Amino acid sequence: MNAVTELLQSHRSIRKFTDEKLSAALIEEIMLSGQAAATSSNVQAVSVIQVNDPEARQQLAEYAGGQPYVASAGAFFVFCADLNRPAQACEMQGGDFASGMTEQFLIASIDVALFAQNCVVAAQSHGLGICYIGGLRNKPAEVSTLLKLPHNVYPVFGLCLGFPDQNPEVKPRMPLSSVLMQDQYKQDSHVDNINTYDETVREYYRTRTGGKKDSSWSEEMKKLIGKESRPHMREFLASKGFTLR
Repeated sequence: MNAVTELLQSHRSIRKFTDEKLSAALIEEIMLSGQAAATSSNVQAVSVIQVNDPEARQQLAEYAGGQPYVASAGAFFVFCADLNRPAQACEMQGGDFASGMTEQFLIASIDVALFAQNCVVAAQSHGLGICYIGGLRNKPAEVSTLLKLPHNVYPVFGLCLGFPDQNPEVKPRMPLSSVLMQDQYKQDSHVDNINTYDETVREYYRTRTGGKKDSSWSEEMKKLIGKESRPHMREFLASKGFTLR
């Protein structure tokens, strides 16, 4: 492995940070790295809001389900899918924005993910820890109100950045043979790979928690995929102008 692949494969989520703040110059470097990510047709449908106000950060921590590191990390950002800016550009040229298209929703959401992951890699290369906060989608309307997000903009996730104050193990991933397929989708190996991975994950949780957690990947998936997940998102996205057609 070279230094880049070694960095990528050492990724961990950090949920405990020191009190050290991030310099404006470092944040700018990280965000410029995010801007350098691929973007569909150069739409650049991303806006990032750095939340500095302590009260707002505490409120976001509560919206996210009570995740204290939202408030305690060195810096916190909300990554938004933004079709408001390209819509304005379209209208400046005399065009009519074709709002509500599912494809535009996908383009904007994918742009956000690519932008954010570039930021993450840049941050980790400087020794920072990160934690994505999908929990903001628990209360997306409240987040939008707090951050004054206009129509055609929605919060995709948050991101904690800071200097780590913990050293967790790297969480093991699914066997590559279950993910990388040749020429066509292969399902016949899923059961064997899941059984193998279940034991790996069970041992990881036992080690990480000192035996307090005894769970497999498939058990976790039953809890997560086996129930409705944030059913309010469909109505919320429609209210913001997304996925109407």
